[in-house]
Amino acid sequence: MMDEIWKRDEVESPCVKLCVVHPETRLCTGCLRSIDEITAWSRMTPEARQAVMAELPGRAGTMSKRRGGRAAKLARGNG
Repeated sequence: MMDEIWKRDEVESPCVKLCVVHPETRLCTGCLRSIDEITAWSRMTPEARQAVMAELPGRAGTMSKRRGGRAAKLARGNG
């Protein structure tokens, strides 16, 4: 089945069908929208959607920061 809803002449959804909410940022790891934004998307005006879309690139860095892992362990001398 095709995603007919996104064929309309309006701001497309940034959804990539990878819907997992990050526990700290409370943003979807796929599209970077908040749960409230995702819920309200179908009722948003095109202008409101464009405003959200404009913010998404800046949100990408909020989830990519890692505080541990192998690099941190090696830096501490525990690896």
